[in-house]
Amino acid sequence: MDKCCSTNCSSQAGSQSLSGVAADALRYKWFIRGMDCGSCAAKVEKALAGMQGVSQVRVVYSTERLLVDTDSSVKPRAIEAKVAELGFSLEGSQETAEESSFWKLHLDLLILGALTVLAALVYLLVPGWGELAFYAPAIVGMVPFIRKSVAQARNGSWFGIETLMSIAAIGALILGETFEATLVLLLFSIGQMLESVAAHKARAGVKSLMELAPDTATRIENGQRINDVPAEFLQPGDLIEVRPGDRLPVDCILDDNSSAIGVFDESALTGESIPVSRLRGEKVMAGSLVVDKVVRVTVVSEPGSNAVDRIVQLIEEAEERRAPIARMVDRFSAWYTPLVIGISALVMFIPPLLFGASWYAWTYKALTLLLIACPCALVVSIPAAVTSGLAAAARFGALIKGGAALEQLRQVKHLAFDKTGTLTEGKPEVTAVEPLFGSEADVLFLAAAIEQGSSHPLATAVINRANTLGITVHEAEDVVVMPGAGVKGVVNGRSVQITSPKAMPESLQQFLQQSDLAERISTLESQGNTVVVVLADQQVQGLIALADTLRSDAIEAVQRLKAMGISCTMLTGDNRRAAAAIAGQLGINYRAELLPEDKVNAIRELQANSNGAVAMVGDGINDAPALKSAELGIAMGRGSDVALETADAALTHERLPELAGMIGLSRRTAGIVRQNIVLAMGINVLFLLTTLFGITGLLGGVLSDVGGTILVTLNAMRLLKRKS
Repeated sequence: MDKCCSTNCSSQAGSQSLSGVAADALRYKWFIRGMDCGSCAAKVEKALAGMQGVSQVRVVYSTERLLVDTDSSVKPRAIEAKVAELGFSLEGSQETAEESSFWKLHLDLLILGALTVLAALVYLLVPGWGELAFYAPAIVGMVPFIRKSVAQARNGSWFGIETLMSIAAIGALILGETFEATLVLLLFSIGQMLESVAAHKARAGVKSLMELAPDTATRIENGQRINDVPAEFLQPGDLIEVRPGDRLPVDCILDDNSSAIGVFDESALTGESIPVSRLRGEKVMAGSLVVDKVVRVTVVSEPGSNAVDRIVQLIEEAEERRAPIARMVDRFSAWYTPLVIGISALVMFIPPLLFGASWYAWTYKALTLLLIACPCALVVSIPAAVTSGLAAAARFGALIKGGAALEQLRQVKHLAFDKTGTLTEGKPEVTAVEPLFGSEADVLFLAAAIEQGSSHPLATAVINRANTLGITVHEAEDVVVMPGAGVKGVVNGRSVQITSPKAMPESLQQFLQQSDLAERISTLESQGNTVVVVLADQQVQGLIALADTLRSDAIEAVQRLKAMGISCTMLTGDNRRAAAAIAGQLGINYRAELLPEDKVNAIRELQANSNGAVAMVGDGINDAPALKSAELGIAMGRGSDVALETADAALTHERLPELAGMIGLSRRTAGIVRQNIVLAMGINVLFLLTTLFGITGLLGGVLSDVGGTILVTLNAMRLLKRKS
């Protein structure tokens, strides 16, 4: 048996407890084929949930996956049999399903089509036998619908389109309309096939993501290559080798023993066509293509939780977090179909009984109303748009956790940003060196020697600046870290200390005030810098200013948001001078020196004063309360796990301008949803009226259902075409 967490889930697979599943429970996974709309998924869930021993069922329409949690008394074959009874098929892997599903699913249509052609030939060549000849294809064509409707009725779904089609076709045969009954069944079956093709195209974006990460990898153990290791067996810390032209199967970091730089094509995940260079120790996402040479990378993602898996999982979970309008449509369709069935019964009996009208004519109209009654187009209108919207967002690096979050995005009028790691790179750099004695190189030589070996971000920035200038750094002796006061040591026999201005020895504080150093420090801090003082033998040698640099795309992001009528505020725990400098560059408001609870209070104040929803963008653990407090939390993709779990959406590739893209996509999705509802309801109402007035018949009923479903699906697929 394969493991349940395998990428290509098997129907035999899954006899393994997973997180979220009871310890004595089993989880099985399949690919389910034959679903044309969200209502098909609901039928399967309802049927399987009624089986004894089944604790949880989830059908993910967007990725065609079925997940079933059971106890040990339930056998996989029983689940497969129940699904087959409903008219759907299960496959163990994506590849097997793609090869066989089309012909297996549409075999009934091929038989019906062949019999219809034969009946038409008899009609043309043997006068007088034509009407009788069409009994054969009509009866054969009804069998799959009757079989499905009986199975669905047994499992509690009484008002499916299969039941309505069966009643309409039987009624047409009783009325002697064999040709029309056959044509209705044939056209409806063709329509279902077209719906399946349209739905397949709508899901193609999600499936292409699932196929990005390869199934196997070459693992390096004790210097030896082990080929074709299943990706789900790779654990964090494993060393793997990837050749040029191959993709990474998991999230990795460039190994220390590898080349200093690796070039990767991340366009499939990020949309950026230009390959990017990654340095040793940098993270590279699963699905990235190795461009220039063989690289060795260290696995960092747990099995089943790499970048591609997270995207697919979030899209799957998104179907459970449906938008309020989607829930409203579900409630509406639940009573809409039975209502129209009741109206059909009245149409069939009242005119003949009370007014002496023709039983034939009004029975025919009632049968047509039955076909029109099934609100397939209305039911699929919302999920089709939401799935397309979520898939489109994932393409440009934005994960939105569900239809509710997607709908909420369009109402955002104010964005609150964390500073460090969100608006800034989170990697301090040396911005200025002001020597008091000697040169810039002399000051950096002393500072870098003291900081050598430290992993502190400020120390790293000093050492990087020294290396950039080609300064040969000697390691200091007797290095001692002084909490809150800096670090000291001995460099070439001199006692050297790096400290903050406030932590300088008292003997030097007076010198600081008497000289122009205090003014120079104040000027540097007002520009958003953190300033440290370099001392040697108790004499000030110079100042080093460091700052966390603004993201290169932050200004563009703010400008795009402002153009959409969205105001921005920066919330940070940094000092007011640094905050003012960053906010000044961006042209936005700011609040500084905030603790996590202060950020929550700031969000609440913004909510009280905003005429729309307030969203919070952050990356750190300290941002999690504010992310939860806002109407919508948006996390940076490389932020803390807590922030990612708390947020309603995430920028996986950390391109800030995509915030405006997300909101624009939400607005477009809302427009598509409104269009779909109008299309679905308009088509049904139109054909209801034309049927009552005798203008259209059974064929009109088929067109209203099949045509409407195809139209709303194709309309929703427009979201997959990205607009700038």
